[in-house]
Amino acid sequence: MTDNQDTADRPDSYRVTADELRQFIERYERLEAEKKDIAEQQKEVMAEAKSRGYDTKVIRKVIALRKREPDDIAEEEAVLEMYKEALGMR
Repeated sequence: MTDNQDTADRPDSYRVTADELRQFIERYERLEAEKKDIAEQQKEVMAEAKSRGYDTKVIRKVIALRKREPDDIAEEEAVLEMYKEALGMR
């Protein structure tokens, strides 16, 4: 049996489901490709920043901090200071 005969023997609902499944998979694959492109662009931005003398490790920390709530940051910093003081790291 060829693929065309297999498809012809299937109920219409199955073909529609297969088409829908294929669309989901293709959409996901396109998003994966876009994600890869974006990751490459992010690497390029960091490479440019590094070439201009910026510390990319610190830039990444700043980016992570900007995603967080100010209260959470303040609480973490207060605990960090308390721990440093307890260990004589001031």
